[in-house]
Amino acid sequence: MRPACVCVLTNHGLFFCFLIVTASWDTFLMLWNLKPQARAFRYVGHKDVVTSVQFSPLGNLLASASRDRTVRLWIPDKKGKSSEFKAHTAPVRSVDFSADGQFLVTASEDKSIKIWNMFRQRFLYSLYRHTHWVRCAKFSPDGRLIVSCSEDKTIKIWDTTNKQCVNNFSDSVGFANFVDFNPNGTCIASAGSDHTVRIWDIRVNKLLQHYQVHSCGVNCISFHPSGNYLITASSDGTLKILDLLEGRLIYTLQGHTTIENSGRNLPDKGEDVCGYFLNPSVMSPECSPTTVKKKTDDLSDFPSESQRSIPLAVTDALEHIMEQLNVLTQTVSILEQRLTLTEDKLKDCLENQHKLFSVVQQKS
Repeated sequence: MRPACVCVLTNHGLFFCFLIVTASWDTFLMLWNLKPQARAFRYVGHKDVVTSVQFSPLGNLLASASRDRTVRLWIPDKKGKSSEFKAHTAPVRSVDFSADGQFLVTASEDKSIKIWNMFRQRFLYSLYRHTHWVRCAKFSPDGRLIVSCSEDKTIKIWDTTNKQCVNNFSDSVGFANFVDFNPNGTCIASAGSDHTVRIWDIRVNKLLQHYQVHSCGVNCISFHPSGNYLITASSDGTLKILDLLEGRLIYTLQGHTTIENSGRNLPDKGEDVCGYFLNPSVMSPECSPTTVKKKTDDLSDFPSESQRSIPLAVTDALEHIMEQLNVLTQTVSILEQRLTLTEDKLKDCLENQHKLFSVVQQKS
């Protein structure tokens, strides 16, 4: 079954490690430790497609959302115990921890956003203003705001103190699939179904940048920690890296297969068809996870030879993810080199200017 989302944890507790959690249409979560010879663990609990997954800031919890209308909290270890929140009355589309790990925000097709207390593991309050499915909700870095996007073609900013909508951005063409704050919380970026990426300054309520670099809907975005770069992922099978300082596309990463490119090889029916649907809400009955044979074990290492059909696909997907991560690492390295060269040139320029100013002062 195809992966639905991926989350990476690079620093777990006091020890440096590299963990990846993947969530899939097969209803399972897989926790991968990329140390040599390390085991991969499968977490079983959801009863339908897992739509979103995220590590808590300290890495001691995993939150997952599902079409089964629940949210689960997992302990990311070999046991993988979980607790269930009956969160919404419709499929849950996204989960997001606050930066301090105290709160969780969930977004659902029931048109609501809900906030949960993680220490007491209880519901706090709901936010209602959207008139269609809410696809994504994210905390600001300081936790004082929440941004959400909906198929009602609006993006809303919420104040977590007074629980009110304090800003509203609308689009007459398409809706946003994904939204997020930049690292300093002054701007938001949206991934649009109309193939666009938009960036707003929420301090002055102004659209700053508009990119149309994809040929299909944009599904996800992620800021570089510096806030100067943005990576985007699209149904056109590409990743794009945008330089936000220069306002231009600088890299395109290719490798994924699009529906258009693979259309001639579409299967006629059955489980394989599931991989060609982009939106779980339009998945045909034949593709329902209930038609897929479930494994009875709650936690397993890599399966035996006789059980490898699905895990091999997962392994191939992981290898492809690693290849893309290597490319991204090289790309970030190149960007850092460019930034260092620019800083060096600026430093030299300032030093020369200072020397020239000193000479002028001495002559006068």
